[in-house]
Amino acid sequence: MSELSALQTALAAEHAAVYVLGVLGGQTSQSASPRLFAAVTDAYVVHRGLRDQLVRTIEDLGGDPVGAEVSYAVPGDLGTPEGVARRALRLERDCAATYAYLVASTSDELRAWALRALQATAVRELAFGGSPEDFPGRTDG
Repeated sequence: MSELSALQTALAAEHAAVYVLGVLGGQTSQSASPRLFAAVTDAYVVHRGLRDQLVRTIEDLGGDPVGAEVSYAVPGDLGTPEGVARRALRLERDCAATYAYLVASTSDELRAWALRALQATAVRELAFGGSPEDFPGRTDG
């Protein structure tokens, strides 16, 4: 797969992340769950930035950035802080897998950028109840 194609895959994942995090933010109470609210808000801001950077990178490489879907599937068990945290953790793990793929599919500056995004995603998992992993984003074991 080409670097451009891998970047498009990452962009599609970021479109989904921004959408889902927006929904999660709407299901989180700033007064009842301030830490969770702050973590979801932070993740939303970061993923918007990653999405925007991917759009610029794809355009700089002469590509036409893939657009966002009209909507994305969101589970119905978001009525509790635990449900929101579970879904946010899954989202970050999915993004970690996407960035691990991007690291493997790129080189030089793009690989370094993807590695930083992977590391940051792995750290954000901790805010949602994740635990440190030796190889974040690894999907084969």
